Parts: sequence; structure tokens; C-alpha cells
Amino acid sequence: MTTFEGFSSAALDFYDDLEVDNTKSFWEAHKAVYAEQVKAPMVALTGALEQEFGPAKVFRPYRDVRFAKDKTPYKTHQGAFVGVGPACGWYVEVAAPGVRVGAGVYEASGERLASLRAAMADDRTGPVLERILGDLERGGFEVHGERLKTVPRGYDKEHPRVELLRMKTILGSRRYGFEPFIHTPELLDHVRADWRRLRPLVEWLADALD
Repeated sequence: MTTFEGFSSAALDFYDDLEVDNTKSFWEAHKAVYAEQVKAPMVALTGALEQEFGPAKVFRPYRDVRFAKDKTPYKTHQGAFVGVGPACGWYVEVAAPGVRVGAGVYEASGERLASLRAAMADDRTGPVLERILGDLERGGFEVHGERLKTVPRGYDKEHPRVELLRMKTILGSRRYGFEPFIHTPELLDHVRADWRRLRPLVEWLADALD
């Protein structure tokens, strides 16, 4: 396995240019840059984290445009995801704005959403999630997700965790942006440390969705 050395400036420049010229002709002319400066470092980064967190899925660069109004063919970022449950796990991404990391659940519906809300409402498990999210925010993470505008059906609007119950997805993330360390092996240490900080959230969500 190739040793992770960071993402070069060429990786960010590649996505800067792709946002301007998202065409097959641009991609064909620069696919070697993608392979060497984007994909290979991402594979090396996630490979270095695999023993502790598990194998990652490095996403394909092509967009699914079958039902999209936007027909541009290529994603303007490269993401990788380590799953521990349905739509739940750790994430890392490189794009024109730099690098960001995160974790959480990015999609829940039907029975899984019902299970998530039940755990939020429960007086044993709900306060634990509140503490986890509070700790993340105090540690500099952004806590966000898709929210209902109203209280979900079947729950009292006076519930002490009503704001949690409105959430359909829960994500904790941190942006590294253009910090100099993203171009060095030190990025691996930052991702590992932040994924460890996000582990309580991932484990809580995995248990709730199980």
C-alpha cells in the first residue's frame, strides 16, 4: 500500500478547474491528475485508517444524472465512507474548498427513522445523545442535519428533546479547508483523531438503528 503523503495543491486545483469545465473533454485531458493526485492519496489515507475503523468505500467520480436536472457528469469532490450500519459511519472528503471530515447518519426513513426517534425520546438514551452532541460542538465540530419544520407525528411538542426529534439526519463535521497540514502526512493524524472524537456519535447511532 502507498504511504499517505497528503493531498497536493494539484488535487484542489483539479476540482477548481472541474467546477468551471465539468465536461468529458476536460476529464479525459486530466484523468491522470485525478488518478494520481486525488484517488491514490484517498485510497492511501483510508487504507492507513482501515485497521482501526474498517474498510472504506472510495466513491466513484461519476454523478448519477438519470433523474437529475443538473446533467454535469462528474462530482466536484472525492469522498470516502466507512460504514458501520445503514447510511451510518465516518466520512472524509477533498474538494476545491479543501478537506473536511465527518460522521453520522446521512439517510433514515421508515422503520430506521422510527427507531432513531424512539432512542432520542427515551429518557435513558436520549440524554446520552444530547451530551455527545454538546461535547462535539464544544470541541469545534459543526452538528447539523435535515430537520422537519414541525414536530414528528406521535410526539408531544413539549417533549424535552423536541429539537432532536425533528432531526431526520445527524452529522458532525469539521472543515480543515486550506490548512497547510492537508498537504502533508500530518493530515492522517488529524483525520484519525477527529474520527475517534466522533466515535461516540457513530456508536450511539449504530445502536439506535440496529
